Amino acid sequence: MTKVDIISGFLGAGKTTFIKKLIGEVFLDEKIVLIENEFGEIGIDGGFLKDAGVEITEMNSGCICCTLVGDFGRALQKVLKEHTPDRVIIEPSGVGKLSDIVRAVRDVKEEADIEIGSLITVVDGRKAGLYLKNFGEFFRNQVEHASTIVMSRTQMMEDDKIEACVKMLRRENADAPVITTRWDVLGGNAIQNALTAQKGQAGLLDGEHLHSHGAHACSHGHGHHTCSHSHEEHPHLHSHGENCGCEEHHHADEVFTSWSCESAHRYTEEELDYAVKALAETEGYGIVLRAKGIVQMTDGTWRQFDLVPEECEIRPGQPDYSGRLCVIGTDLREAELEKLFHV
Repeated sequence: MTKVDIISGFLGAGKTTFIKKLIGEVFLDEKIVLIENEFGEIGIDGGFLKDAGVEITEMNSGCICCTLVGDFGRALQKVLKEHTPDRVIIEPSGVGKLSDIVRAVRDVKEEADIEIGSLITVVDGRKAGLYLKNFGEFFRNQVEHASTIVMSRTQMMEDDKIEACVKMLRRENADAPVITTRWDVLGGNAIQNALTAQKGQAGLLDGEHLHSHGAHACSHGHGHHTCSHSHEEHPHLHSHGENCGCEEHHHADEVFTSWSCESAHRYTEEELDYAVKALAETEGYGIVLRAKGIVQMTDGTWRQFDLVPEECEIRPGQPDYSGRLCVIGTDLREAELEKLFHV
């Protein structure tokens, strides 16, 4: 029997990094296949896990919870037949609803020898309040249906902020263990303890029911560049949370848009720095919730960048077959994005 784990989390929460930690420290000596479902047409993070020897199936044409349910079932069946893995890890789009993804897996369960394992939601502790306020329908769904919640970037948070975030998460999900230990000291045994802590309430896993319920500073060094901003909330996000007054049954395709492309352009350090900062600090490209890419530089090296609200990072990257870019948000201005990235 193949175990199927789902690792969800809102845009930029750190899902891929946590999956690599799981594979390296928890699911040791297991044959693993990752099904990666990006919201957008181009996957960026695949190489990050291929280096760890993980077989990856990318699904980039939509969201599992929306248009790909049938395709997802076929993809999972194909993975099971061709690779006979011990474990399948599903990394849904950051704007996917966890309840819909679990439902899609259960549909396959009737025809395949699989067991649903952990439903993990990764939450960026610094942005949980922001996303709950502005995109509560999607963020709340991921939290309330999790069997384990993992807070990321707690090493950047004060103790009182961590405690306040846990209380907020507990209001959405009172049962799931919440991992708050910073990841650089979080060991595999501790993660395993959290994953098994809720087994007495594991009906939500294989049963029939789901839960109901300012200023900025930049630093440079050794090819690694980060930007962070001190704003408490993004003033321009349209609220789809409890204050929106909307019926909470949106599909991601109705709320979010994506722009992605391949790029043969070779960037100077100044060009790339300007483009990433422009996405992070201006309003000329729509409401940007997530941006990432890997591009070649004029000196032949490669850079990878990641951006979420109030934070961006540029770091050295490994050569790929082409430069690739992806931006996710609302009301994106594609023509302006093409100009910004010279594509």
